[in-house]
Amino acid sequence: MRIDHGKHDWSWWKSEVITKWANISWRFKMENAFESAIFNSEKDKPLTWFFKQKDRLSSLNPDMSDTMINMKILRKCGGELEHAIKSRCVEPCSTED
Repeated sequence: MRIDHGKHDWSWWKSEVITKWANISWRFKMENAFESAIFNSEKDKPLTWFFKQKDRLSSLNPDMSDTMINMKILRKCGGELEHAIKSRCVEPCSTED
C-alpha cells in the first residue's frame, strides 16, 4: 500500500484505516464473529480464544472496561468452565444482564 500511496503522516494512514475497516459491514462482521464464538475446550486453546474475543470486543467498544469485557467473554464459555471461573472470582460477580 505504501508503494501505491507514497509516504504520508500518521493522520493520513489513520484516516485510511478508518475508511477501510470502521464501517457498518466490518462492525457487523465483528459482532457476528463474537456472537458465534463459543469456547470448546477440545478444539480451542484458551489464551488464543480469549484474546481473539477480547480484541473483537475492544475494537467494537474501545471504552469498555476490562471487567465488562471479561464478563461478556465469560458468558461465552458456559457450562462447567463458567462455574469454575465464577467460583474463583475474588469479587462477587454475576454473568446475568
